[in-house]
Amino acid sequence: MSASELTGGCQCGAVRFRVGRVGRGSICHCRMCQKAFGAFYAPLISAFEVTWTRGAPTYFQSSNKVQRGFCAACGTPLTYEVIGRHTSEETEIAIGAFDDPERVAPTIQVNPNDKLSFTDQLPTLPTRAVDAAQAAFNESVVSYQHPDHDTVAWPPEERHG
Repeated sequence: MSASELTGGCQCGAVRFRVGRVGRGSICHCRMCQKAFGAFYAPLISAFEVTWTRGAPTYFQSSNKVQRGFCAACGTPLTYEVIGRHTSEETEIAIGAFDDPERVAPTIQVNPNDKLSFTDQLPTLPTRAVDAAQAAFNESVVSYQHPDHDTVAWPPEERHG
């Protein structure tokens, strides 16, 4: 798939990227991915021609074969990389780190033997309605998260809150 301006980055904006094209999107259920993402699974997509346009990831070598990139400032998980493979060849990038994750949806699940037993039932969980108190709280939140597009500089000079 052609990337046509597929960009993304971490939550705080210290690390930003652009990719030339993307391949297969997946949900990985392995225990290492669960720990790395602090989640039930890791949504990743194969990315090619990755350019770090602001900052660069910090790496943790999670096994003898793999290193994982993350933002050192805010902790956002960014990459899964096979050690020894040049990033222009292929880098797995966290789907949630893209500015428009809808464009890079997963198409396959991998490592099903490590899948947590309750994940298939998640869509059946009840949804909590937003009451007046929750709506008021939501309206009062001022996000310091980097916006879902490239910026010349970040963070802004002034923050109120």
